Amino acid sequence: MNVEISQQPDNGAGATCMSGRRGERMSPGELSEKREADMAGIHALDFDSPDETRTPEKTRVDVVRYGDTTVARMTFEPGWKWSECVKPVAGTDSCQLRHVGVVGSGRLAVTHEDGTEMKFSAGEAYIIEPGHDAWVDGDEPFVGYEFESRSADSYAHD
Repeated sequence: MNVEISQQPDNGAGATCMSGRRGERMSPGELSEKREADMAGIHALDFDSPDETRTPEKTRVDVVRYGDTTVARMTFEPGWKWSECVKPVAGTDSCQLRHVGVVGSGRLAVTHEDGTEMKFSAGEAYIIEPGHDAWVDGDEPFVGYEFESRSADSYAHD
């Protein structure tokens, strides 16, 4: 299995970082001041320039972070099934993460260990508790937006 992870450089102390303005470099002190100023107001995060991308088989997870909030855009190709594509990375018999999100496009079928089965379509919000398997339902890719920070941070991460 080929899993690629790309991650932006650490923005911690001692790092030279890019500001919100393209191409402008900031010292650690300037970055700290910018972070404090950024904590108030409104913020936009861009999935087309993610902080991290994970790509197990038939899977793409684009992760954006702001402070202690992590959000993921999960794209699954037709034929994707958690137990075939992500289970080898997760190392568990079923997905043990809690998911809270909304479907952007496509359909996802989910079966839970408690016997519950459900399908989610574009525009629907979902809450999926740990202990489930899931698969793309149909010939269209599934795109979902994950707002549970723990799941967004660790989904399909080895």
